[in-house]
Amino acid sequence: MLDSVKHVILVLSGKGGVGKSTVGLLDVDLCGPSVPYLLKLEGKDVHQANEGWIPVFFDENQNLAVMSIGFLLNDRNSSVVWRGPKKTAMVKQFLTDVCWGDLDYLIIDTPPGTSDEHITVMESLKTLKCDGAIIVTTPQQVSIEDVRKEITFCKKTGIPILGLIENMSGFVCPHCHDCTNIFSKGGGESLAELTEIPLLGTLPIDPKVGELLGKCCIKEFPDSPLSIEFNNIVSKIINK
Repeated sequence: MLDSVKHVILVLSGKGGVGKSTVGLLDVDLCGPSVPYLLKLEGKDVHQANEGWIPVFFDENQNLAVMSIGFLLNDRNSSVVWRGPKKTAMVKQFLTDVCWGDLDYLIIDTPPGTSDEHITVMESLKTLKCDGAIIVTTPQQVSIEDVRKEITFCKKTGIPILGLIENMSGFVCPHCHDCTNIFSKGGGESLAELTEIPLLGTLPIDPKVGELLGKCCIKEFPDSPLSIEFNNIVSKIINK
């Protein structure tokens, strides 16, 4: 039920652990669904209607609709031990049976790597124009090497790459404002130059953001370096 969705954007990463429009957020990480926890929506129910599944809404104004297998599990410690065909069927159901309504953007959050979930999403989106993918990496070399595979995957499947984001790009001390590069420096920028992919931005580590379950860092800390960079990245994506 994606006919009323104006823009579809994939979020890809090669390595795990890297993070007023109407927006839908589809979590297709079947084995590690973290979106309900991060948005403080655990325990919410997905309802079945004649049109299909009704997603969970983050806010009263229903500006953010969320769908995740996490809503279908008894608790967040439940494990999903499925083979490929069952994963494929669930992802297809997410893409065809969820009643998103009119959306400006649908963001599809994918698990690390290139697995059954990724292939199913790509095949299902062939009949729908996908705006492109956003690649997320961290500065260290091991993450960069994994992300190269994601870039190759996008090229092979014909998904345009909107740009690359370097996450965990240094830690800015809240007291002296000096930046410490915990995970080395410049890996994302070097990869962007090498692959001729736009670097959308670099997000610093901010411990306060990790404590904001169910809250928006841009609203809570609008003047922080991370919030400012977030806004810059969003502007670049919207203007593409």
